Amino acid sequence: MKPFAYLRAADAVEAVEAFARHPGAHYLAGGTNLVDLMKLGVTSPDLLIDISRLPLDAIDDTPAGGLRIGAAVRNSDLAAHPTVRTRYPALSQALLAGASGQLRNTASTGGNLLQRTRCTYFQDISKACNKRSPGSGCPAREGVHRDLAVLGHSEQCVATHPSDMAVALAALDATVHLFGQDGARALAVTEFHRLPGDHPDRDTVIRPGELITGVELPPGPAGARSAYRKARDRTSYAFALVSVAAVLDVADGHVRHATLAFGGLAHRPWRARAAEQVLRGAPATRAAFARAADAELDAAMPLRDNAFKVPLARNLAVSVLSGLASLSGTSEVPS
Repeated sequence: MKPFAYLRAADAVEAVEAFARHPGAHYLAGGTNLVDLMKLGVTSPDLLIDISRLPLDAIDDTPAGGLRIGAAVRNSDLAAHPTVRTRYPALSQALLAGASGQLRNTASTGGNLLQRTRCTYFQDISKACNKRSPGSGCPAREGVHRDLAVLGHSEQCVATHPSDMAVALAALDATVHLFGQDGARALAVTEFHRLPGDHPDRDTVIRPGELITGVELPPGPAGARSAYRKARDRTSYAFALVSVAAVLDVADGHVRHATLAFGGLAHRPWRARAAEQVLRGAPATRAAFARAADAELDAAMPLRDNAFKVPLARNLAVSVLSGLASLSGTSEVPS
């Protein structure tokens, strides 16, 4: 690890101003991903700006009936929060599916959104990687790519975003709040992460020096239920091969409201807009859920060794949606 300077920021303004003076700086919250990348030599910040003690660790109800989550809230605290567990179970389930208990006790909400891919080529500085070193190539396309993207990838990059939490936030229509030199702004979490295109080194649309201050959840449709499920190689401490977050409201046997997001399939949490369009007003049946998943996954571009992700994603989506439909009042979901 290379030497670096350290500054503990007293407030968000001091943090942003310090970053402006040191363009090679990084913000440090929990550090569960950043410190690993520093040890691997993937990133070498000149300055670490410690934001872990900023007053961003509250979980508050909003006037609109939603929830405001500070960027410094620990993953374990968020997963266990009574309001999250009762009103946003998909978020609690996603957090508990990620990492280990020790890491969840340290990892922050903002840091979770900003974590970087676990693609082995990105993490190995002896290998080429367009995300780490633009223009050097993407050996994963012809190399080891079993765990990598089948949707939205490009010739430049086939990496996947590793967050469980971000997938749930995408299905829950969350908003990310940011603060930088130009002041505060907010944007939908579905617009926060980028697809690789020709610039896979840019994971998000965050501006240099901007700081995540919080995440806001809307109240959600009355009667809607949510869930998150993750398929992985082992039951603990493994990133998703495929994950699904869904919000579903069924009335009179038909879908009144549905949102769906996939993890493990793309460079960002994948909001399944095509599937949602098919679901609206459709009968709440396994056949309809399968048609919706197929409408989304028709765009998949699997590589040599990861085509299995497409039927896995289809089956997982159908299972999650069927489970939610059953919770809406039907003991069995017809086929």
